[in-house]
Amino acid sequence: MSRRRALPLLGVGLLWLFLALFLVYPLLRIFYDAVTDEGGRLTLVNFAAFFTDAFYLRALWKSLVLGAATVAASSVIGIAVAFLLVRFDFPGRSLFGYLTMIPIISPPLVGTLGFIFILGRAGSINVLLQDVFDLLRPINFLYGLHGVVLVETLHLFPMITLNVVDALGKIDPSLEEAAESVGARGWRKFWTVTLPLMTPGYVAGALLVFIWTFSDFATPLILGVQDLLAPQAYLNIVQFVDRRIFRMGIVISALMVILAVVFLMVARRWVGLKDYASLSYTVVERRRLTRWKQAGAVGFLSMLMLLSFIPYAGVALASFSKGWSLTPLPLSYTLQHYERVIVETPKYILNSFLYSGLAVALCIVVGVPIAWVLARSRLPGRGALDSINTLILAVPGTAIGIAYIRAFHFDLPGFDRGLTSFWIIMPIVLAVRRLPYTVRAAHSSLLLVHRSMEEAAQSVGATGLRTIRDISLPLIWKGIVVGSLFSFMTSLQEASAVLFLALGGWEMITNGIFTFYIAGSSSEAAALGAILIAVAALSVLLINRLAAGRMGGVFG
Repeated sequence: MSRRRALPLLGVGLLWLFLALFLVYPLLRIFYDAVTDEGGRLTLVNFAAFFTDAFYLRALWKSLVLGAATVAASSVIGIAVAFLLVRFDFPGRSLFGYLTMIPIISPPLVGTLGFIFILGRAGSINVLLQDVFDLLRPINFLYGLHGVVLVETLHLFPMITLNVVDALGKIDPSLEEAAESVGARGWRKFWTVTLPLMTPGYVAGALLVFIWTFSDFATPLILGVQDLLAPQAYLNIVQFVDRRIFRMGIVISALMVILAVVFLMVARRWVGLKDYASLSYTVVERRRLTRWKQAGAVGFLSMLMLLSFIPYAGVALASFSKGWSLTPLPLSYTLQHYERVIVETPKYILNSFLYSGLAVALCIVVGVPIAWVLARSRLPGRGALDSINTLILAVPGTAIGIAYIRAFHFDLPGFDRGLTSFWIIMPIVLAVRRLPYTVRAAHSSLLLVHRSMEEAAQSVGATGLRTIRDISLPLIWKGIVVGSLFSFMTSLQEASAVLFLALGGWEMITNGIFTFYIAGSSSEAAALGAILIAVAALSVLLINRLAAGRMGGVFG
């Protein structure tokens, strides 16, 4: 075999080795634990125990209802926002386009704390209502399943918006014009032409919203909802007393992975059965709204942003407050909470930047070659590689964290401890969790670069690596940076996996927030949350400038 042929195959082999070792093997291990007993014998008793337990069946049903309700609410808001931004022109449209991305930068843990400070039983709104209307009991805005839906919807609707904006930008305007020429207007045009054409983007966003909600355990736990699958998986694993309950946590994790994969396969199958004419971005002329419709659009978006920014207001006030209790606003302010988290306990911030930076470097080293294989090669296994990369988006973080604990707890050759006893496990799990964002961004950029440019370089003697270095990379660097920034931002926010894996001294910002909040130091938790939001806001600003409003490709 020639060297020119052997090197690409070796590279693909190394990519597969990484994915097999840090994704496939941990998932197989968790499935093995779920279908075996203490003696290692195959059995379905564990799953039988789950499906004959009324509590766990109710948790499964409520988790599905929660996911569906969040998708429905996020879809109504996300699609409406996407249409306003893409199809119409009104004052402040560009500003709203940027602000719409902001809610997604706040991790659910931080967002939940912010909502509690404002809408909780002793939050600003209830204190005001009790003072003005002499209410005897505070209004329950948050605690319960309805509160989880509210928090998740206001956090995740941008995922629908971004994907629908991306899909609408690829719809040929002549198709909608043809529908109008035969009398299809308004809702009829939307249902018969526009909605089917934007289905791939919408389904990608809806699937992410569902899986994200389905696998989030921190938000329900803080809001007092424990009878869901993700919280039960977390609670069962972190207790070290009853091995039967611990085994049930593993079973729940395996079941969550199975359900997520099924949802992914059904969504891809449904989209694959349809034909679409959305092949490339097109220029759509925005229609100028009338004065009253402009006021309606600005009013709707302003109200949505006001609700979405409630967590930021709550986190900011709490981070500067000094003894904030039973008053609408803090009576005094201080910087001591920031001093404590930055000067006295800097490990949370330093670890987060170190691990997230290493994770991004690993995402680039692994993700860009994967994108290249998918977009430019005809090597065998491309379809499987794409499926594995997409699978990562579907696997809940809770399951990944538990899978790593089970898979890498054995002693490594030459060491007297397992990989989970080394801090390097943290950037590895972050890289695996965020790899699809780098792959998708680089892949989308490669699809916009015509092959003829690379073929022209090769025709004058440029080798494959030189063509990539001199032609391809200069043309796709923005996509790589966008994917890397998003991977970095979301790695900083990761809670599900790192809460399981972090040992003493390895804690990240999300660990610190959780630790401070549980210990009753909510202002310190808010200070860490504010730092996280500030970094994420800067990342989103850079992403928005580089991606030019086409971030949907990162998710799709």
